[in-house]
Amino acid sequence: MAEKHGSGRPRVLAMHGWARNRHDWAPVLRGYDAVALDLPGFGATPPPAQGWSTEQYAEHLLPLLDADAPVVLAGHSFGGRVAVHLARLRPEAVQGLLLTGVPLLRPAPADAPARRGGPLDLRLAKALHRRGIVPESVVDKYRKKYGSADYNAAQGVLRTVLVKAVNEDYTRELEAARAGGIRTEMVWGEGDTAASVAMARTAAGLIGPTAHLDVVAGSAHLLDDQLVAHLRTALDRLLDTPKETQP
Repeated sequence: MAEKHGSGRPRVLAMHGWARNRHDWAPVLRGYDAVALDLPGFGATPPPAQGWSTEQYAEHLLPLLDADAPVVLAGHSFGGRVAVHLARLRPEAVQGLLLTGVPLLRPAPADAPARRGGPLDLRLAKALHRRGIVPESVVDKYRKKYGSADYNAAQGVLRTVLVKAVNEDYTRELEAARAGGIRTEMVWGEGDTAASVAMARTAAGLIGPTAHLDVVAGSAHLLDDQLVAHLRTALDRLLDTPKETQP
């Protein structure tokens, strides 16, 4: 399911965050020729048949891109994960990237102790399950106990999608954006705890001189009025400036 904005050929393809839908982008896209998607499993779009990676989400969307009509790929959080894959897979069809609140790089181990296997009782339950001593339901009980709100809310195939996504790293995609000279506008809430400003600065450095990071004071992860205003300004810059070419 998609929502069309404007009456002309779409110049922007927008993708929402986890457990959100296409309507999040409506205030940003008002007045532009654009399309906002409901990604599979969210809004009005059915979930995939199996637990896709974000690269598989991107592969599913590839038919929407046309090298003769390049677009700005706009992605919030989960949607940004998909956007950077699309930019790597079809750079000739991408005029630019507009990213906000995207966990582009995995936290350093010191910043994410739970990613080393989780609390002791969860690790023990996993080990016992691997040996056939306890059923999967025991492991799931501890996953629910220690899992994020998103994990606990996710059902069926989307839980698999989420687990895959949070363990992904997009260094390869950022380096591809640098190699392709893809202009990248990064608009970040200063208080974003899902995707930190420090991480965003590191990601911008990997993209290089075609990346611009705008940190918005007073905003966090979701698209509030301040972020919307900054995103619209960033989108204007991308639409007015063609993709740079590499020598």
